[in-house]
Amino acid sequence: MLVKEIMTKKVITIKVNNTIFDACCKYRDYKVGCLIVIDNKSCVGIVTERDLIERTICIHKTLEKTKVSEIMSSDIKTIHPLETLEKASQIMNMFKIKKLPVITDNYLVGIITITDIAKARPELTERFIKSWVKPIWEN
Repeated sequence: MLVKEIMTKKVITIKVNNTIFDACCKYRDYKVGCLIVIDNKSCVGIVTERDLIERTICIHKTLEKTKVSEIMSSDIKTIHPLETLEKASQIMNMFKIKKLPVITDNYLVGIITITDIAKARPELTERFIKSWVKPIWEN
């Protein structure tokens, strides 16, 4: 099964110069687990719920003035839509992430999450959980 077969095609994005307040509003309005950060139509980062909570507290600035670029994760991992779900799962496992922007020719065309993979291929998720989540819980 390929990434493109189960990825979400309507990805909620935010511009790199938008504020954290703008990001919070998008989370509220669209009820998503992450926002893909765009600069001139290129995917440059990702803002997760964890970024909003942990990094916003650390910078002690107002949400209305702080740019998304100050809290986003910029070393993002991506995947091509013609890759397999096994490859997506391997990348997520290797980098301990749960979301992968799907990119073609430097353009965002979708997003795939561990939840998408769990629904389509439960056996891959079981391996992911055993290799990542379980060792963390045991510590």
